Amino acid sequence: MNELIALFEFIGTVAFALSGALIAIGANLDIFGVVFVGCITAVGGGITRDLLLGIHPPTIFLNYHICLVAMAVSIVIFIIAYVYKRQFAAIRSKLEYINTFFDAVGLAAFTLTGSEVAFTHGFSDNAFIVIFVGMITGVGGGIIRDIIIHTTPYVFKKHVYALASILGSLVYFLLKINLDNSPIVSVVPMVLVVVVRMLAARYRWSLPRVDTSRNKER
Repeated sequence: MNELIALFEFIGTVAFALSGALIAIGANLDIFGVVFVGCITAVGGGITRDLLLGIHPPTIFLNYHICLVAMAVSIVIFIIAYVYKRQFAAIRSKLEYINTFFDAVGLAAFTLTGSEVAFTHGFSDNAFIVIFVGMITGVGGGIIRDIIIHTTPYVFKKHVYALASILGSLVYFLLKINLDNSPIVSVVPMVLVVVVRMLAARYRWSLPRVDTSRNKER
């Protein structure tokens, strides 16, 4: 199970670093900004998770290879965008879809690892902590990323995001207490989060909100 979690953490790191780098490039940041945002997107949720669970220092500072992977991915994306500027701008809409997919994969992977870490650190009998920590691990890096580039965090305004993470954590917890270390415990929640996120993006599913824009115009 530890090997599977390590694999998902690697997948999540690559996916979120790629997603964060693409958004940073879209915000016209320089190479340092792109690398920094790519890294913080990849590791921000894990740092938040460890602080909540009392894991000191956070795992990222001991397993620094995770950060190196995020840096490498961010640099590669920046170089590609820099060398192929015109093509990058021309396929902006396609890149947004690609970014959505990788963001969904990152969300799923880190939701799963966050839930697993909470479950194995003495909270296997507390569904609320497992689900909350899974969710905050999944969305934490994205929230920090959006704050850095001065935009309302994606999780608070775009489609079904945190809800997909919560659903994945809930399914993980229910499967874990019944099936223990079966591969299904990891695979099903991850696939579920990705599918829900991609369907939400495709069909523009959103949570209810109060639209005050018309009132402002009056």
